[in-house]
Amino acid sequence: MEHDPFIKGLKERLPDDLKDSFTNEQLMALKVAFGARQWGQHPLDLRGTFKLWRWRYYFVLLAGRNRRDLSRTERNLSRAATAASLAVFLLMCTVLGLLALYLIKSALGINIFPNFSFGIWGWFKDTMM
Repeated sequence: MEHDPFIKGLKERLPDDLKDSFTNEQLMALKVAFGARQWGQHPLDLRGTFKLWRWRYYFVLLAGRNRRDLSRTERNLSRAATAASLAVFLLMCTVLGLLALYLIKSALGINIFPNFSFGIWGWFKDTMM
């Protein structure tokens, strides 16, 4: 507990008569209440500054595994985003699969509808061959 950076910093800012008056449980509650975080433990931690005209701006990009407990709304949004991503992925795979089948069909000279073409085979031959 004494080696925790948040607890050390808190005790340094407190008046001398209050420094040792907190229990470990109270100190941990204060740490949670003030949202002390360990920012340096992310696999991707990119920080920097840049100057644009008269002002300086900073940026922070942090990424890593989410260890937080999600609220119900966040869980629902996460599920919806996952479902939408999966749907887009499956749609793209289906479109690419149908395109590949169409090109194979056309390369083999198979015509399903006589005198009708989407023009994809002609475009593919002109572009790739």
